[in-house]
Amino acid sequence: MRKNKAKQMMAEGKPVVNGWLQIPSTVSAEVMAHQGWDSLTVDMQHGLVDYTNALPMLQTISSTDVTPLARVNWNEPGQIMKILDAGCYGIICPMVSNKQEAERFIQACMYPPKGYRSFGPVRGLIYGGADYADHANDEILKLAMIETKESLEKLDEIMSVDGLDGIYIGPADLSLAIGEKPGFDRPESTKAYSEILRILEHAKKNKIFAGIHNATTDYAKKMIDKGFNFVTIAADQRVLSAGAKAIVESMKGSINKKESDTY
Repeated sequence: MRKNKAKQMMAEGKPVVNGWLQIPSTVSAEVMAHQGWDSLTVDMQHGLVDYTNALPMLQTISSTDVTPLARVNWNEPGQIMKILDAGCYGIICPMVSNKQEAERFIQACMYPPKGYRSFGPVRGLIYGGADYADHANDEILKLAMIETKESLEKLDEIMSVDGLDGIYIGPADLSLAIGEKPGFDRPESTKAYSEILRILEHAKKNKIFAGIHNATTDYAKKMIDKGFNFVTIAADQRVLSAGAKAIVESMKGSINKKESDTY
């Protein structure tokens, strides 16, 4: 089976720089896949992507050596199994609040006897290889999102679930869960920031990977320095809007300055 590059990198102590895809387009996925990301996550929760979009996007990503991942919209076995069958090499599962929910997530990702994933990896065999079924349980990256009030009270029981590779922090929902305004790149003065570091310490203690969503490269670098193994920066639609806005502001500013100089 094809090795999971992202999982292998983290096991070797190398941080994974992950991109985020919210636009349901093979063209934007292709552009992103050729920029040197270690992995790309197709966002099926808050992005505009459904299964019919995700499948060709995964095919597009697979034309490169970027590891294809997906965030599903809920801890729902059918959706998890179907996107894995489509050749996705890792799942980020939102709103995992306790041990039972973590176990259900992991078991949906794994074939018996470790789980209850149904066999039928139509495209998984094409992307992963003929021996996919022999190694998928180990190669598939399984990250549970820590972002609810309950999960903050049950970190160790979630992180000790057999088969869980790591956790992923959604700072916006985490902030809401503790009574703060949602957002990324939480300032050090916030309770959310303290909770992020506490989650990280628990992940280290349980010897699993830790990932986090970031708005900027500076903050992502800071999180790597703190010990995070997996960092996401922005998303395709944010990159597109920020780039376009910078161009327009630069041009408008230049034009307005020339107009003012003529008076």
